[in-house]
Amino acid sequence: MNVWIAIALTAVGCYLAKLLGLLVPAGALERPVVQRLAALLPVALLAALTAQQAFGTGQHLVLDARGAGLAAAALALVLRAPFLVVVGVAVAVTAGVRALG
Repeated sequence: MNVWIAIALTAVGCYLAKLLGLLVPAGALERPVVQRLAALLPVALLAALTAQQAFGTGQHLVLDARGAGLAAAALALVLRAPFLVVVGVAVAVTAGVRALG
């Protein structure tokens, strides 16, 4: 029964968040500061998610093969490699570091 209560509360919360977004006046959304923040927010959230997934295990920070793969992917991005190459480099480096230790 607790699961259904959680699902219902989540659904109501999502509906209220969407309703709140619709109630914001259009003039507030057309401000340059708001538009710049709206453009940068997805990048910041993706960076935070990436950092949490790469360096977090439960409640602890760790530096393991995932960090090496992320560093290799960042280097491939700096060298302007195509997306599939970046992913392949990250996978190969992560697998190699895990195989070594």
